Amino acid sequence: MNDVASEDQGSGLTPIKASGYRVKLIARGEVAQRTVALYFARPAGFSFKAGQFIDLTLLDPLETDSEGNTRAFTLAGAPSEEHLMVVTRLRDTAFKRELKEMPLETVVNIEGPFGNLTLPDAAVRPMVFLAGGIGITPFRSMLVQAAMEHLPHRLVLFYSNRHPEDAPFLHELQDLQRKISSYTLVATMTQMEESDGSWTGETGYLEHAMLTRHLQGIESPLYYIVGPPAMVKDLRAMLKNAGVRQADIRTEEFVGY
Repeated sequence: MNDVASEDQGSGLTPIKASGYRVKLIARGEVAQRTVALYFARPAGFSFKAGQFIDLTLLDPLETDSEGNTRAFTLAGAPSEEHLMVVTRLRDTAFKRELKEMPLETVVNIEGPFGNLTLPDAAVRPMVFLAGGIGITPFRSMLVQAAMEHLPHRLVLFYSNRHPEDAPFLHELQDLQRKISSYTLVATMTQMEESDGSWTGETGYLEHAMLTRHLQGIESPLYYIVGPPAMVKDLRAMLKNAGVRQADIRTEEFVGY
């Protein structure tokens, strides 16, 4: 799937569709600075593939704005997990304030799942994931599912954030390396001067030299890029300049950070 904005993209004043599911908010928690996960009860019969997304509509919000009451969110939870999880950066918008403040048991409408940014059924080629910030959500879903199903896919995740406090699921993604023998995490921090902690991993933005260092011996991978539009554009251009075929690059843009 190319150039589809899947996280927090306003879709206008769209009416609720009859084919949707009504689901309850059952939990909410912080997963990084200014970043929260929301957990919804999973309706009977609802299935999805790791990496897909849904449209989420607020049914009776206390406030709204010109972008309407519907946004698209990646399902950050894996298909094997009990509840449906979405993750968002908090901003001072009507929609985000509703997500932050609506009580548990609040009912919302969801549509989907949608999207083709998923793991291929056959583990024929290695896969390189390039993620920035909240763009980690489809990869978190894929990696948790890979661990649950003991998938043989060769997976390398490059994950860029400003500092560790700002990186959703960082510790979980590190721990998954013990559960998936064919998975490697390369996390990099771009603004460690803003952090109160320490970091011994990579620093700086994702660039060709960093990828080359960590992809030695990995031949003809598929590349998945997810993050804000500017990052996706730059990384796609970098890969194309390095000789990667367009057919081997799949992207998804997350807007509305």
